[in-house]
Amino acid sequence: MRNTDSATVPPRLPLPRAARPTAHPARPLAGPLLGLVGVVVFSLTLPLTRTAVRTLDPLLVGAGRAAVAGVLAALVLAVTRTPRPPRHLLPRLLLVVAGVVAGFPLLTSAAMRDLPAAHGAVVIGVLPAATAVAAVLRTRERPGAGFWAAGAAGLVAVVVFVALSGGGLGGVGAGDALLLGAVALAAVGYAEGGLLARELGAWQTICWALVLALPPMAVLTVLGAASGRTSAGWAGWASFAYLAVFSMFLGFFAWYRGLAIGPMTSVSQVQLVQPVLTIAWAALFFGEELGAGVVAAAAAVLVCAATAVRARVRVAPAR
Repeated sequence: MRNTDSATVPPRLPLPRAARPTAHPARPLAGPLLGLVGVVVFSLTLPLTRTAVRTLDPLLVGAGRAAVAGVLAALVLAVTRTPRPPRHLLPRLLLVVAGVVAGFPLLTSAAMRDLPAAHGAVVIGVLPAATAVAAVLRTRERPGAGFWAAGAAGLVAVVVFVALSGGGLGGVGAGDALLLGAVALAAVGYAEGGLLARELGAWQTICWALVLALPPMAVLTVLGAASGRTSAGWAGWASFAYLAVFSMFLGFFAWYRGLAIGPMTSVSQVQLVQPVLTIAWAALFFGEELGAGVVAAAAAVLVCAATAVRARVRVAPAR
């Protein structure tokens, strides 16, 4: 009897090429490097969200960016004739929708209406640790003590960096609660999306999540537009366009691919450099000065991120 006979070996559908394991000992930094590309794209999200909500309704910004990205995703899936994902993956795709398509954009748009981008960067600095925890809960990756020590040191360095850059810590208010909620949802969406990217492919995962979210996001966009705050100048609409095309769509192509290659816990720590990049963009675009203390703190953040990425991650045996 042939070994392909269903009587001896259960038939399995082959995974698409993009979903096959890509991690290779000869390319240990492939995952972090791709993750870094995504982080560079995401680093402009808070400042541009702050710019957009000055003249546009926060609901329009948060939902509209997802709606525009959903239309782009539908076009990509149609042109590439990508087959629909299996039905049993739908609940996991909905977690991605709740985390990064709906939750993070809506909550950050509401929070950044009243908070400066630098202050938001302090709270978003918790995201690498939250993503690592979510990855540990969802995968068999078990980072060692060195990883957690480097991650904790990186978090402290991020807080010091943003405080020195003029963001300050300030009091804890409603905006901070919204950002913390956004961090928790994004961590879940990142971890689940990284796992799905190993089965569906990176760009396929974010495209299907965006398409699933398109109907409700379109309705929310119309409600946001009905507020009347749609007379934005070129800066507001340019910021909105970047958020929709890059932060909500193209950035996830590299980010989810990096998480899929993994180790997911290590790749998540690349996010430590995001506040550094965010403040650097603020200095470039808004003329903010960066003193020697800021540069030193930024260097410390980069060292901690590199240490966490290089730390050994053990994979627990499957039960």
